[in-house]
Amino acid sequence: MTLYTCASANVEQAVVTAFEKAHAGATVNVFRAPTGQLNARVAADARSGGVKADVIWACDPLTMHGYDSQGLLRAWSPTNAADIPSAYRTPHFTGIALLYMVVVVHSGAVAPVSWADLAKPQFRGTVALPSPTFAASALGLLGYFASTPGYGVTYYKQLKSNGAVQVNAPADALTGVEQGTYKAGVTLANAAYTDRKKGSPIEVVWPRPGGVAIYGPIGVTTKKDVSPLGEQFASYAASGAGQKVMAGQGTYVTIPGLGGPPLPSGAATVAPDWPSLFGSYSSVLAKYTGIFGG
Repeated sequence: MTLYTCASANVEQAVVTAFEKAHAGATVNVFRAPTGQLNARVAADARSGGVKADVIWACDPLTMHGYDSQGLLRAWSPTNAADIPSAYRTPHFTGIALLYMVVVVHSGAVAPVSWADLAKPQFRGTVALPSPTFAASALGLLGYFASTPGYGVTYYKQLKSNGAVQVNAPADALTGVEQGTYKAGVTLANAAYTDRKKGSPIEVVWPRPGGVAIYGPIGVTTKKDVSPLGEQFASYAASGAGQKVMAGQGTYVTIPGLGGPPLPSGAATVAPDWPSLFGSYSSVLAKYTGIFGG
């Protein structure tokens, strides 16, 4: 079978290896790329006769809703669907991983209390933002702020006016803060905690109203002659066994209590209404690129 994914290499490889070990003779061919490149690959498939993947494991629900709206996903639900909160399930795809977008600051630097603080003078010219045209997590972050009263796309205009710098990926923002290029950066909580554990000179901040939660969904495609391994792999990734493998790689997962990095005591999380947001996110993204560029 063929898997298309934007999941981190260590996480994807761990799940694929465990699946192949548990299913004698199974081989999973993987195309892994950031979301923008993944979308390009899917679009190229469409121009040449249809999607080539049996399974798509995306990194945000907006991207997956987009694939679903194109008729690329078949009706499917994992055998353990009841173990996964309903907020992370639709008739065509199921969330298996969670990303939390937070802020990192260099050790000793002033930390923002709220997300709004990043647009204030004390952070002028010193904030790194990942691009939503490159990274799914940044697209989810944009979706949250665009639909949240008191923020909206205007928030990104304020950040731009305050000298915030766009980088490609959350990892670039994290590295920039670690190296002292920026005072603050928007990045993924699990990556930040991993680096901090290794001695990186950073502090991880969950600004009010909370870390922005973005779930990574998996689904089986409408590919002609789809491999029977497709549903087996997707169900394995959603199972307790598969999610324990992910948690062992430092990933937050959607089945409660299976491990992964602990959330700090009192840390709040927030998320938009993904189905409602899907109808407007293309125009929101266009407004963003009008501010920061592609």
